[in-house]
Amino acid sequence: MTLETIWFCLVAVFWLGYLFLEGFDFGVGMLLPILGRDNTERRVMVNTIGPVWDGNEVWLIVAAGVMFAAFPAWYAGLFAAAYLPLLVVLVGLIGRGVAFEYRGKVDSERWRRTWDRVIMIGSWIPPLGVGLLLATTTLGLPLDAAGNRVGSAFAAIRWDTVLGALAVVGFSLTHGAAFLALKTTGDLRERARLLAYRILPVALLPMVAFLIIVQSRTGKVWTLVTLVIALLAAVVAWLRLRADRDGQAFAALGVVVAAAVITIFGALYPNVLPSTLDPAHSLTIAGSASSHYTLVVMSWVSLFGAPAVLIYQGWTYWVFRKRIGTQHIPAVHAP
Repeated sequence: MTLETIWFCLVAVFWLGYLFLEGFDFGVGMLLPILGRDNTERRVMVNTIGPVWDGNEVWLIVAAGVMFAAFPAWYAGLFAAAYLPLLVVLVGLIGRGVAFEYRGKVDSERWRRTWDRVIMIGSWIPPLGVGLLLATTTLGLPLDAAGNRVGSAFAAIRWDTVLGALAVVGFSLTHGAAFLALKTTGDLRERARLLAYRILPVALLPMVAFLIIVQSRTGKVWTLVTLVIALLAAVVAWLRLRADRDGQAFAALGVVVAAAVITIFGALYPNVLPSTLDPAHSLTIAGSASSHYTLVVMSWVSLFGAPAVLIYQGWTYWVFRKRIGTQHIPAVHAP
């Protein structure tokens, strides 16, 4: 296996980490006004992701950074074509981060509800944008022989890429509800579990439809296996939610997104950005990769840096592993 292929696989791993970790992270924010009946319950929901949400976002930075360093032509072609959706995503992420810090600064219900809306909106926008981005790199853009996009800045927005965006949103909603069932106690936990159980068959439909489209267009024989694994894992997650086994359901949803990412990137290989005008114009791994020396240096750096990051983030999740409920939330102190 060449270094170019190894780094292509690592890009897929980084996107998988982002979708899995930020999936439930965004899902909690989306569900904030739906499951949180009062400020105390909303504080519980925010506290389930409070220690980890900013660390989860690092995976997006790493995924984009690795694409830039290892496959600069891929990064340039994809991000330049989707710069408007990415700008909206950036605004959403900034607003969401500010809202987490500001919602508790003033003892006012109106103040808190305003920032809760910002959290909710800022949690809906990024999954849509990231889903659109991944769907675009999988299904392609109208690229000419020079690798330049043909058409307007909205060339990345098509019905099939929008379906990919909805796939990430649907998964995030389900994943967030399952995470809340895993991390909370009492009535909030039961409502989260029931919501995840009820919405899963509908919320994951866009992902199933998108995977079928990808498989039918560019899939291989072995990616059909991972597609089936994703479907079976979704069924297992639904059955485990019905059986009140939230930990197993959450793990099954992890298998769903892992199998989905493998299917998508497996179908994409050896391309990194297909051309919808002419397959000969597609960007490939070999044609968009950095020099061999650059990839070697990146490999040595990641060999020492990646384990440190993984150990630190794993330790964070271990420290904050216990469930929380309304009984753990102190009263609001007036300034």
